[in-house]
Parts: sequence; structure tokens; C-alpha cells
Amino acid sequence: MKILVINGPNINMLGIREPAVYGSQDYNALLSFIRKTCEEEGIEVECFQSNHEGDIVDKIQAAFNVFDGIVINPAAYTHTSVAILDALKAVGLPTVEVHISDVSTREDFRQISYAGKACIKTYMGLGFEGYRQAILYLKGYLGEQK
Repeated sequence: MKILVINGPNINMLGIREPAVYGSQDYNALLSFIRKTCEEEGIEVECFQSNHEGDIVDKIQAAFNVFDGIVINPAAYTHTSVAILDALKAVGLPTVEVHISDVSTREDFRQISYAGKACIKTYMGLGFEGYRQAILYLKGYLGEQK
């Protein structure tokens, strides 16, 4: 099983950006957490982060016939990017959405998730643990599909 974990804009600034919202651990700690989780579960993983919408779209498109599923934290593009939604729909890979903070309790403009419309499940407000939950859910889902 091979999954792609995509992180959107400013996730590379974890530990610096609004620690009261996103925690004090940095992006490298997140990558280590994701890799450890996947190693423990026997999952091959590739992690990708970009602050550029088109790069994220390109990565999603390149995942077709390469990965079994995607875990995505579109970050700010969650609320603005129909392009990411369309890319997820185009490749048709099972995708789980993750948000470190609980966006449902935040500003009004954060209440819509375009990417989420193409996802089979969403985890929010669990910090790094949301990634683990998303990976485990995706593993179970893909196992049921075989």
C-alpha cells in the first residue's frame, strides 16, 4: 500500500505560525510522526508540501496510477481551491482530509471545504494525531476495497 500525504500553504511554518492554534512542534516533527505511523503500519508513504496551488494540483495529478490513496491538508486552499477539488475528483483516489485545528470553530470563511467534497472522511482539531487517524482510516478503507 502506497499513500501520498499532501500539505498545503504555511504547514511548513508549524512551530512558528500561531502556536496557540497549530501547536509548538515544527514541520519536521510532523514528517517524522507521519513516517513513523506509516512504518508501523507497513505503508509506503511520500510526503509533499507546497505553498503553491498549481504545484499541489500537479502532485495530485501525478499520483494517478502511482498511489493507492491520499491524505491531504489543503490548509488555506481548503476554503478557496476548486482546482484542488477538481484534481482530486479527476484522479479518483480515495482521499482523507486533515486539519490540525478545528476549522469548524474558527472564522466564518473557514466553514466551507472545497477539497472535502472529494474526500471520504475528514479529521480536524486533533493536531498531529489527525494524520495518524487519517492514515489508519485510509488503510482500512483500502483494505476493504481489495
